[in-house]
Amino acid sequence: MSRKNSHVVNFEKLPPLFPTSRHAPEFWEALGRAVATFGFLEETLAKAIFAFTATKPYSDEEIHKALDEWLPKLQLALSDQLWNLTESYGKAVREHPEATIENLDELLDQLKEASKVRNIICHGSWRSPNSEGASVPFFVNRQQERFETPVDVAYLKQLQCHVSELISAVVDTVTHMGWQFPGSNGPGKVVWEPGR
Repeated sequence: MSRKNSHVVNFEKLPPLFPTSRHAPEFWEALGRAVATFGFLEETLAKAIFAFTATKPYSDEEIHKALDEWLPKLQLALSDQLWNLTESYGKAVREHPEATIENLDELLDQLKEASKVRNIICHGSWRSPNSEGASVPFFVNRQQERFETPVDVAYLKQLQCHVSELISAVVDTVTHMGWQFPGSNGPGKVVWEPGR
């Protein structure tokens, strides 16, 4: 049996910034901004969950049980990803008797659709761009479906703008009730006073 030759990658001969060297810097900037905006959306949902659960009125009989369940709920909101955060957020809004949002189901559907794109944008392996600068990321979801849409700078900018609009819509669900959005200095009643 003949012995096979072994080989190794000559790292010094790879192009600078490998494996991201084939895309224009504008592409990576737009991708980074889209990813960062998704991260901010997740933080916004966690804060909205906090606001809705902190301001929900409870009877004297319910208060101790609610407090015992509150910390684990908030800890989960800090580590969950977008789909589960959307589910928790929807539950928190539905369970709040003073919630004023009229289009909750529509907003939740948009958040869930965004979560599918988030996974592609954040976890896809970016293939070489075509002549127009668009790239189809290699991504297969749990249903074994491949993403086939070419993504370019315009797509990423539009996505970032849409996610930014979703962030505003989530913030509005809290501030519309007269509460200040947690972590902001905006108008409204403070949700939680330090030392309270």
